[in-house]
Amino acid sequence: MTPPKNGKSKMERTTAADVARAAGVSISAVSRAFTPNASIAKQTKSRVMQAATALGYQPNPLARGLITRRSGMIALLMSEVTNPFYPAVLETFARALSSRGKRIMLFTPGEDEPLEALLPQALGYGVEGVVITSARPTAEMTAACESAPVPVVLFNRTVEGAAISAVGCDNEAGGRKIADFLVESGRKRPAFVAGLAGASTSLYRERGFTAGLTAAGLPTPPRHVGDFTFEGGLRAAEELLDLKEQPDAIFAANDIMALGVLDGLRRVGGLRVPEDVWVVGFDDIAAAAWPSFSLTTFRQPIKRMVAETLRILESSDDGAPVPPSTVLVPGRLIERNSTAG
Repeated sequence: MTPPKNGKSKMERTTAADVARAAGVSISAVSRAFTPNASIAKQTKSRVMQAATALGYQPNPLARGLITRRSGMIALLMSEVTNPFYPAVLETFARALSSRGKRIMLFTPGEDEPLEALLPQALGYGVEGVVITSARPTAEMTAACESAPVPVVLFNRTVEGAAISAVGCDNEAGGRKIADFLVESGRKRPAFVAGLAGASTSLYRERGFTAGLTAAGLPTPPRHVGDFTFEGGLRAAEELLDLKEQPDAIFAANDIMALGVLDGLRRVGGLRVPEDVWVVGFDDIAAAAWPSFSLTTFRQPIKRMVAETLRILESSDDGAPVPPSTVLVPGRLIERNSTAG
C-alpha cells in the first residue's frame, strides 16, 4: 500500500503539531487559525492553511473541547419535530450558531421517553448550553434544568415560578390582538381551538383572546381541544359546527390546527370561508401562505426569538452565574384570505 503524501498511514491522524512544524509556527498559532474571529496575522494563517491542506489535517472539535472546556456545541431538546414550526426553528438556530463558530446537537425523545431523560445525555457531550422546546415541561424537567451546570433556556414556553430563563413570543398579547381584530371586523360569535392541556403557549393565547372578547362585551368563546394537531383541527371544525349557534370566526392556537379547521369546514360543507366564518391561526408556518389555505395568522418572530435565546446563553460565557430571565418578543398579525384579507 502506498503511504499518503504526509507519510502517515490511514490509521494515523495528522495533528496540530505536525501542521505547526510544517508551517514553522507554534501549535497555538494553528489553533487560532482554525478558531473563528481569533487574532492571527493573515500571512501566518495562510501558511497554516497551506500546510494543513498538504497534510490533510482537520481539527478535532471534540478534542479541542476537552482541552479548552469549550465544546462549541449547544444542545437543542425538541419533541415536536413533526410540527412545521419547529424545523424552521431548528434551521434558524443552526444558521445563527454557525455564524458564531458553534454547532447544534439535536436531541429528540424516543417513543414514550420523557424529554427530561435527554438532559443528562446532552450534558454528557460537554455542551455549553441547552435549549428546550417541550410543550409541557414536567416538574422533573424543571428541577433538572434548575440544577444543570450550564445555562438552560426554554424556547417558546414559560414555566411560572421556575428559576429557568425563557424566551417566547408574547402569546397573551397575540391572542388579545386577534380578539381585537375579529371584534373590530364585526365578528360576534368567535370560537377557540386549544392546544395541549397545560401548554403555556395555548394557555396564554387563550387568556389574551378571552380577555379581548370580554372587554368588547362578548361572552367567553366556546372551545374545543385540538392537541396542536391537524386531526384535532378537523374534529374541532365538526364539533363547533354542531353547536346550536355556529361560530362566525374560529381562532386555533396554532397553524396546524387552523389548517385542519379549514379542511374540516370544507369537508362538512354548508359554511364558506371567509363569507360565513373566518379562520385564524398562530405561528405563520410556510403552509399558511399556500394559496389553497391563505390563512390569516399571527407571525412568531423566530429570528429575534433565537437571537434573544443565544444572548442569554452567551451572557454566562465568563463563568459568572446569570439570574434567570423571561423575554417576550412581540409578533404581528398577518391577514390573508381566510378572513377576507
